[in-house]
Amino acid sequence: MQIDHTSLEVHHNTDRKRFEIHVNGHKGVVEYMLAGDRIIFTHTEVDVALEGQGIAALLAKTGLEYAQAQQLKVMPLCPYVAGYMKRHSEYQPLLAPGFHV
Repeated sequence: MQIDHTSLEVHHNTDRKRFEIHVNGHKGVVEYMLAGDRIIFTHTEVDVALEGQGIAALLAKTGLEYAQAQQLKVMPLCPYVAGYMKRHSEYQPLLAPGFHV
């Protein structure tokens, strides 16, 4: 399945504490928890039909942009988000004290 990224919209589901993308009945999510001035990214999951399309990267970027806009420090417990931050050094200043990628 080839996906047109210009048509994708990431939804911030505040009730379920996650960022979501829905495409043709499939979904991708980045889940988080809030703790004071910190956001803890806990899990990234993308349906098999959407893998390899940059969905997880778009979700991670959206979550990190949200953290930046809200002035939250990031605790990347999710390996995917930690790896994304490692590859995109512009987000490393968001890391909570004691965390590194």
